[in-house]
Amino acid sequence: MKVLSVLGLIVTTIIWGSAFVVMKNSVNVISPTYLLALRFSIASFALVAVFWKKIKTIRKSDCISGGLLGVFLFLSYLLQTYGLKYTTASKNAFITTLYVILVPFLHWFINRKKPSANNMSAAVLAVVGLALISLEGDFSVNIGDILTLICGFFFAVHIVFIDRYTKKHDPVILTVIQMIGAAVLSWILAPFLEGAQDFSVINGSMVVGLLYLGVFSTMLCFLLQNVGQKYLSPGTSSIILSFEAVFGLGFAVIFLSEPVTFKLILGCVLMFISILLAEFKRKEAPCPDQTSSCS
Repeated sequence: MKVLSVLGLIVTTIIWGSAFVVMKNSVNVISPTYLLALRFSIASFALVAVFWKKIKTIRKSDCISGGLLGVFLFLSYLLQTYGLKYTTASKNAFITTLYVILVPFLHWFINRKKPSANNMSAAVLAVVGLALISLEGDFSVNIGDILTLICGFFFAVHIVFIDRYTKKHDPVILTVIQMIGAAVLSWILAPFLEGAQDFSVINGSMVVGLLYLGVFSTMLCFLLQNVGQKYLSPGTSSIILSFEAVFGLGFAVIFLSEPVTFKLILGCVLMFISILLAEFKRKEAPCPDQTSSCS
């Protein structure tokens, strides 16, 4: 199951990486919060349609846990979207993925599970790789950077709480509830943040893009994340999920003709090494006395 979980999270990052191209086209037509509302709503309807039998088994505790995950998810995406308005896309991508460093400490603080030296070293290595991939040299700080940093914090909290809740709750049910919760919050706040939205501007190609964002980039990806994290540590999950930046770069090279440099290649290599380091388990030496256990 662990191998399948890793593969599931990798598929998630590939889809999220490709979603940057779709989001770039969609956000030029639909206001950010309304785009989130549509995205989460499509995912909610699709999940309910596919897993309607499980809906009947939802308990009050599922609603509380899934609802809280929905709040963290919504705040993460909202802050990331508004942060992008005031900072560059490269800095936005890098600062968001600093959750790789935050997750082990939050997991330690919230779930009382101390990270291993390998996990911490892998997280630092991943951040260096992400910096090489994302940053271009502008290290000034603005309001967009601060909003994005808070966004990264909520992404980290979201990952840690998924680890906690999937131990006691069905990950599919958690996914359904968090999508519905995020959709409701988006629809409630959208008019206050952005006024009215003219939905007549949505054409055929936009519908296809929205369906891709809702069904694949949201429904499928968060389903894979919730199920995958049931069998992986938060630290390992966060490093794998940060590969969104790597695949985002790959799709930018393919579809947007961005140049490939040595710095980008080195960053990707460090990211891959960080995954291997995170999953490396040092074998314990056998006890000298085979009749007793090591202490």
